[in-house]
Amino acid sequence: MKTFRNPILPGFYPDPSAIRVGEDYYLVTSSFEFFPGVPIFHSKDLVNWRQLGHVLDRPSQLNLDRTTPSRGIWAPTIRYHAGVFYMITTFVDNDKECHNFYVTATDPAGEWSDPVWLEDAPGIDPSLFFDDDGRVYYTGNRVPPAGQKYAKHMDIWLQEIDLNSGKLIGDKLSIWQGALKVGHAQEGPHLYKIGDWYYVLIAEGGTGHTHAITIARSKRINGPYEGNKANPILTHRHLGREFPIVNVGHGELVETQHGDWWMFCLASRTSGGYYRNLGRETFLTPVKWEQGWPIVNPGKGMLELQSPAPDLPQTPWPPLPVRDDFDENRLSPVWNFLRTPQGDFWSLNDAPGRLRLRLKPEKLTEFVNPALLARRQQHLSFRAAAAMKFAPATSDETAGFVLFQNADHHFRLEVGSGEKGVDGETASLTLTVRLNGEDEVLASVPWNQAHIQFKAEAYGQNYSFFYRENEQQTWTALHLNADGRVLSTDTAGGFTGAYIGLYASSNGAESANHADFDWFSYEGLE
Repeated sequence: MKTFRNPILPGFYPDPSAIRVGEDYYLVTSSFEFFPGVPIFHSKDLVNWRQLGHVLDRPSQLNLDRTTPSRGIWAPTIRYHAGVFYMITTFVDNDKECHNFYVTATDPAGEWSDPVWLEDAPGIDPSLFFDDDGRVYYTGNRVPPAGQKYAKHMDIWLQEIDLNSGKLIGDKLSIWQGALKVGHAQEGPHLYKIGDWYYVLIAEGGTGHTHAITIARSKRINGPYEGNKANPILTHRHLGREFPIVNVGHGELVETQHGDWWMFCLASRTSGGYYRNLGRETFLTPVKWEQGWPIVNPGKGMLELQSPAPDLPQTPWPPLPVRDDFDENRLSPVWNFLRTPQGDFWSLNDAPGRLRLRLKPEKLTEFVNPALLARRQQHLSFRAAAAMKFAPATSDETAGFVLFQNADHHFRLEVGSGEKGVDGETASLTLTVRLNGEDEVLASVPWNQAHIQFKAEAYGQNYSFFYRENEQQTWTALHLNADGRVLSTDTAGGFTGAYIGLYASSNGAESANHADFDWFSYEGLE
């Protein structure tokens, strides 16, 4: 029997939404304060995915300037109708105001249109549904019109939308308020028509340990909707905090071309206790239908790390190389910036075969766009390394290698000249951990060379850091077994996962200096 391993998208890929178009499958996930926004993937077999790019890859589509951690782009939905792909999502600003919009494309690889912003569309997690009669409907969540009866009590609402004018039309209708006896924070609605029934699938219970997926149905799109007596149809909250997969929720149903049903959802893997460094990841599980209701992973009712594979021809894509030598004229789609890039601070052309980062005054500890290029941590145990050429010219200038959760929680492995300025005796390599907004130097050694290579190895929550001048030398340990829980959302808060990347800063001063990175490598050790 063919099997596959969960998660199908490891690392920080939350809130999956997926569709089938013929024999092709497309999937998008949330991206929060990272740019480009909304990564989009393609698969032939539901298990093997290749990233096509990002839906929101231009500043005209996505301005994340000074967006605070875990704000930005939440819970996109992808849909397809009559030759057009639609992606609808919420931009959450620093005041927690929600701005809903959609973009379109005829090719999911792009390019996608500029946003169509929707007026009078409260709440988060919008979705689109194309009915058989040609009408199109918007679903989302909102505070109930009659007010909240308990904390985080939300209402799932429906309204017709005219996609030609970009306007919501007709009345807003409350269609469901979830499985009230077991849930709160009703959100993430997706509407389907299967047979004679309309189904609304939602997430509730919050995004933490009590997260869950529930479902209701009606013969009329306007309702009334009847909740499934077996709700929640998927959750792990009853399995305890020691179970290796936790906070399961935010589902999406997809039917294959052979009539089989599958559910995508988010969940997290834990390490070193209840710590979730990777954030929320994308999982896949089978679905069967009984008496008009979906049964998730029949006979087991939970997500598994290994499951029987879909009845589809296995279509693996060429694996991404472990090492990025920066030889192409464009960045691999695995790379992200922190917020929308401001200024001309990076280049693959100034020094061919290298990534050049020009030092910016912005710091990693601020809610700004620093000179940072980073990719997701995707394994509980991993090895990452990079080669850099950099000569600090002032005491303000630093560059190096970072493991990042947010501005107040990260590791920085940096080369700098020290407080006394340009002096060969004070140049140093320093490992700093930032926890709860406070810096602590874990290790520092003199370093006067222009070339350096960094390495980080993590085994669970033990993170170790190494350095050398070049590949002819053996690695020297700088600091062993640092506590990696600083990179967990359970320590740092928020909704994102850990990143690993390359960084350069002049720490508030102006600078004409730069750092060149010859290569970066990342591999899982699981």
